[in-house]
Amino acid sequence: MKRRKSKGFTLIELLVVVAIIGILAAIAIPQFAAYRSRGFNARVAADARNAATAQEAYFVDNNTYASGACSTLPGFNQSGGVVCNSTGTATNFTVTTTHPSMSYTTGCTWTSNPAAGTPNLVCS
Repeated sequence: MKRRKSKGFTLIELLVVVAIIGILAAIAIPQFAAYRSRGFNARVAADARNAATAQEAYFVDNNTYASGACSTLPGFNQSGGVVCNSTGTATNFTVTTTHPSMSYTTGCTWTSNPAAGTPNLVCS
């Protein structure tokens, strides 16, 4: 009888491939989580800047700054998952944005009239 040559992969070869994929996944998943966190941080900072611009537009129309949820500001489109609140008076405003998945501890705050040498946007 003539013996046929086997076709396919051995169990050892398949186990080696699965082990390599597992090692690559163990390296990639933490990096992916860090990239997501940086993306949420950028989203929070961008929403703070956009809300500040919307506050200035509100001031032009009403001669005062708005207080409350940022979603009520004209032309402001809030990013998904971001919590944005503003506090306004006749002369200045503060916008605070946060996201539950960001790596910042307190979020971003935009202040309209900061002290000299202090940036408008502070994220921490």
